[in-house]
Amino acid sequence: MTFMKLAKAALLASVMMTGSAMACETTLRSSDTHPDGYPTVEAVKAMGKLLEERTNGRLCIEVFHSAQLGQEKDTIEQTKFGVIDMNRVSMGPFNNLVEETKVVSLPFIFRSTEHMHKVMDGPIGEDILKAFEEHGYVGLAFFDGGSRSFYNSKKPITSVDDLKGMKVRVMQSDIFVDMMTALGANATPMPYGEVYSSIQTGVIDGAENNWPSFESSGHFEVAKYYTLNQHLMVPEVLVMSKSSWDKLSAEDQATVRQAAKDAVPLMRDLWVAREKASEEKVRAAGAQVITEIDKQPFIDAMKPVYEKHVTSDKLKDLVARIQATE
Repeated sequence: MTFMKLAKAALLASVMMTGSAMACETTLRSSDTHPDGYPTVEAVKAMGKLLEERTNGRLCIEVFHSAQLGQEKDTIEQTKFGVIDMNRVSMGPFNNLVEETKVVSLPFIFRSTEHMHKVMDGPIGEDILKAFEEHGYVGLAFFDGGSRSFYNSKKPITSVDDLKGMKVRVMQSDIFVDMMTALGANATPMPYGEVYSSIQTGVIDGAENNWPSFESSGHFEVAKYYTLNQHLMVPEVLVMSKSSWDKLSAEDQATVRQAAKDAVPLMRDLWVAREKASEEKVRAAGAQVITEIDKQPFIDAMKPVYEKHVTSDKLKDLVARIQATE
């Protein structure tokens, strides 16, 4: 789909607003590829309610979920040009644009969810959010993306050797492609919305994602083997178009930024509940979950990925700061 067609689709969708949104002086259009009810979608809705309350109804957010405005690669472009005002995006598609996002997209960079929260809620996270601005975006907040693990339609994956030769979908990011190459698999970048049919028809053998995405996408229906190797723990980011941001007063900008931050704890609570519910649904449907796995060989295999992508002093320092965070 061309940019102009995407822009027209976004503008058409923008007029299909609820009565509440229509009553606002300024309604910010926000995109998300996830379905309605997903934690990221609900968090941005909650942010919108905070904005309405704190601006006496002057500012609202209309969330277009389920990729109504396009897949992430397309909506990132629309956001830069202000066709979309806000966008909840996975970090991967930004890797080739915002250099700092590469570091938090590295396999096994975070030791745990708690470690990731400590990093992203602190000075390191603030530095990464600021890095978006020179590229036409304003970084507002980080959401959880859970831990990503491998799933496929062929066999249980219990070791690095089991991945050799497998065709595995990854996000459109050089880091994720190189990660799969280091593990001996054939990386296949493709939009999220094409994964189900591609596994079903054998175009790919599997993919990698978190519990809620594995469940909500229906991928567990066509890929019965889910291995909890947790190779990635990549935060997701909420950004705003710099052109849309610049139209707001300094006071409203501060209000938007604070509302985004205030929505993060809610998102995390929803995420924990959603992860549990998704895991239960997937297990009940008969998916085989592989939990007995030695992660160390997977971690050791990532050395060339770090060597290739962490090349500048800036990124090396960022990696060191994250690893030093207790």
